[in-house]
Amino acid sequence: MTSPHSNAVLPPPYRNALVAVVLLFLLTSAMVWSGHTEAIDRRIGAALGLSAESSPRWLILFMQGVSWFNGGLPRWGIVILLCLLVWHWCGPRCAVALGGASLLANLASSLLKMGFGVARPDIVPHLDHQTSFSYPSGHATSAAVVYLLLAWLAPPRWRGAAWALAAAMILLGGLSRMMLGVHWASDVAGGTFLGAAFALLGAAFVRRGRAA
Repeated sequence: MTSPHSNAVLPPPYRNALVAVVLLFLLTSAMVWSGHTEAIDRRIGAALGLSAESSPRWLILFMQGVSWFNGGLPRWGIVILLCLLVWHWCGPRCAVALGGASLLANLASSLLKMGFGVARPDIVPHLDHQTSFSYPSGHATSAAVVYLLLAWLAPPRWRGAAWALAAAMILLGGLSRMMLGVHWASDVAGGTFLGAAFALLGAAFVRRGRAA
């Protein structure tokens, strides 16, 4: 018998989770817009920011490597490779979901940056390249959408490892941007919620195809 929810645009579990992360993103955005995150952002930035003069060189290089891995051309190279992997796992619809969600999430992040116009942190000298506004973090958005969706699409025997990878990439990616002095904590939080929302849409797209 066909489930009453099989033809729904978003099945209840995905809809509820999507509503939750969208509300968290809107709340974070409202707090950023109103300036309520500035004090805590500055405290966190001062506590985590690395210094080219006093911080261990290996730590700076490690964080720069993590940041490089999650941005620019390397990011899209990884997305292409992961699209091929999930195509092998569960077919072309999974590849379309991962590639499409990644592209749309990063487009949304870029447009929102221009809309909010938040300046980059000025607490410590930047230790990584940056060419745009700050909120929300594109690196955090990308890490969340790519690796959360990868974990949802992974076959059962790889799912535990995929979730561990997702947690590591999201946490390290966000931490690297703050420690390199190029993002506020609120940028990372907003980007993570934004990426998670698009990952949920991608997962629901795949589930809907399977239920059809």
